[in-house]
Amino acid sequence: MVTVTKDDINSFETDGVVLIRGLFTDYVDTLRAGVEKNMANPGPFASENEKVGETGLFFDDYCNWQRIPEFREVIDTSAVASVAAHLMRAETVQLFHDHVLVKEPGTSMATPWHSDGPYYFVEGSQTVSFWSPLDPVKEATLRLVAGSHRCGKPFLPTRWIDKESFFPNRDDYMAIPDPDKEGMRILEWEMHPGDAVAFNFDVLHSARGNASPLRRRAFSLRLVGDDARFIERSGPTSPPFPNHNMATGQKLRQDWFPEIWPKTTK
Repeated sequence: MVTVTKDDINSFETDGVVLIRGLFTDYVDTLRAGVEKNMANPGPFASENEKVGETGLFFDDYCNWQRIPEFREVIDTSAVASVAAHLMRAETVQLFHDHVLVKEPGTSMATPWHSDGPYYFVEGSQTVSFWSPLDPVKEATLRLVAGSHRCGKPFLPTRWIDKESFFPNRDDYMAIPDPDKEGMRILEWEMHPGDAVAFNFDVLHSARGNASPLRRRAFSLRLVGDDARFIERSGPTSPPFPNHNMATGQKLRQDWFPEIWPKTTK
């Protein structure tokens, strides 16, 4: 049984990050099957992140929970919604989207430093991403800068391949720092399949390439709480969710972003 302690909640609020051991342990095989289906039949947002000079394969895709039953099973039956509610101190939890990230053995490309929040059309303090490896990870684990969700200004969202800005107005954003060179406090853990890192949407994070002989499959869920609201950005968001018809300040529409906590009986 997965439990959330007061220390977990305090760490999540202070650092924006906390490790939840075993969150998806009972669902590792289910998620692996879902990832294989996803890779065999990619969605419209899938990418292999091809970049000149890089080796291997870095596959990622998102927004597939409605067509891959294994992902939906984990969302509906695991403890993730309850854990999210406790960490965010939220009465309700809505699903924003799922994300699969696979680095095959020998993949040199790193996931660049970034924070997720500025890419999204969501604003609020009650947000959480869960990143869970489906293979043992050591060097290719997630790296996160403690407390970076409280920097006051969002980090500039850029495209992973060419580093071009998503939005025309850079003045509203902070430049992405180099946390290793600047001596920032970086949190990272050797993780077992089914462990999960929970982090606020605005936390700066990255991951190295995969030099190991093992695949590095990871499944991620992005969830929001009571105070999350739609915000109009100055450019295209990722995911785009076209034709959503929401206005700034509105809660996310529940027919597209279902409420998964509290649990309801049908």
